[in-house]
Amino acid sequence: MLVLNCVLWANRLDIGVMTVTVFPVRLFFAVLLMLLAWPFAFAASLGRSELAVETETWWRRICDIALRGIMRAMWFCGGFHWVTVKGEPAPPSQAPILTLAPHSSYFDAIPVTMTMASIVMKTESKNIPVWGTLIKFIRPVFVSRSDQDSRKKTVEEIKRRAHAGGEWPQIMIFPEGTCTNRSCLITFKPGAFIPAVPVQPVVLRYPNRMDTITWTWQGPGVITMSFSSMQYLPLYTPSEEEKNNPALFANNVRSIMAKLVLPITDLSFDDCQLSLAKGPMRVPSNSSLLQFNRLARRLGLRAGTTDTVLEQQASKARKLWGYTLGLGDFAHYLDLPVTDMLTELHSLFNQHGDGQIDIREYVIALSVACQPSKAMDTLRLAFGMYEAKEDRAIVEKDLASILRTALGVAEVDVTELFSAIDTLDAGKITHDDFCRFVEQHPDFAQEYLLSSRTTPSTPHTAPLVNGFSVAHYDMEEQTCSLPGQKRKED
Repeated sequence: MLVLNCVLWANRLDIGVMTVTVFPVRLFFAVLLMLLAWPFAFAASLGRSELAVETETWWRRICDIALRGIMRAMWFCGGFHWVTVKGEPAPPSQAPILTLAPHSSYFDAIPVTMTMASIVMKTESKNIPVWGTLIKFIRPVFVSRSDQDSRKKTVEEIKRRAHAGGEWPQIMIFPEGTCTNRSCLITFKPGAFIPAVPVQPVVLRYPNRMDTITWTWQGPGVITMSFSSMQYLPLYTPSEEEKNNPALFANNVRSIMAKLVLPITDLSFDDCQLSLAKGPMRVPSNSSLLQFNRLARRLGLRAGTTDTVLEQQASKARKLWGYTLGLGDFAHYLDLPVTDMLTELHSLFNQHGDGQIDIREYVIALSVACQPSKAMDTLRLAFGMYEAKEDRAIVEKDLASILRTALGVAEVDVTELFSAIDTLDAGKITHDDFCRFVEQHPDFAQEYLLSSRTTPSTPHTAPLVNGFSVAHYDMEEQTCSLPGQKRKED
């Protein structure tokens, strides 16, 4: 133990010394090389169109070769002296999309600069001096946070390029969607698999003695001398079933990559966003919304679900007011075959144990899962499905159904909350009444619904019928933090 502690302190001392001596020198040369790359990227980007690929000229080819050399020299100055490439990369005509994992650091950009493949970037990046010019050279797919339909447009652009017969550069996508500490592969997002074209998986490794690469690593993240390797796996061509189910396609590709590097976990970045979302309707630790989120993701129900799609779902559900759906009707509503997974999803909303569900509750749960930070938008959507046509108001039973589903719990007592909102004692409230109350009581859920006055969230001796209960929740997965990451509160 004493020897181990001595080695540990020696490593820390080594990193500390290099932070104040070698690191500034490396940073200086890395910035210098980036500035040197700018004129080549600027020249090669002149006259380019974002919608078409121009014919490659000799001077653009020279710029491309020069940029690859400069970028490799930049990484060398940054400490990446050796980058090993294994396997045979497929051309864009065979594999228009490359899926890279595990994603753990900004240094995962090394494969991008080596191949000059396109990536998905936020629109604001192209306006950054120097960096924006370098980014535009690789023809990224830009996504805008201010555009509500941006995700849908991004998927459509990826599909357009993927089906262009190899005219466009390959698109590199990190399907995990966030950085982890490389202890496992988390659930892949379906974006790279929606185009339903062959993909080539690429495995990234950093076989260093001490991990100073991982972005989520709890320690000084300075680079010593680092090694990097990337391995191209054989081309993966989706089956007809996988083409129709991007989530299945993504999961199968992940399983193949996991055989070479890491175990897999069903935890996803979306789960963490759902669990850690701030606002008046924070999801409790025993919420079955996490289980709903996983099932919806595997069934491909989350893919392409924008605000507009949620509005359409809500309008469709309102037309079914007064009707309940059995499993077969639910499958027809979602245009999916009846499977064990769909049966489990249906059972989550089987409130009375009669095999019938209120489709409005499904829409509420889907809205929470797809936009966890927009609780008030979900509640507005819910009020629109439940309110009466004549006065646009809901009664106490409706409010209980809305909040129970939005929180993903078995039972919730809204009597005191409803009385506090219904100041006129009319027996009904409107969405405007609710919004005014929330403005005065932003923590109303914790104050009125999740306090000790409500049903305890401990396991029941007899399982509750409704799936939004402890009976349907895996108690071993109550914490939601990606491997190696801290919760936001910390």
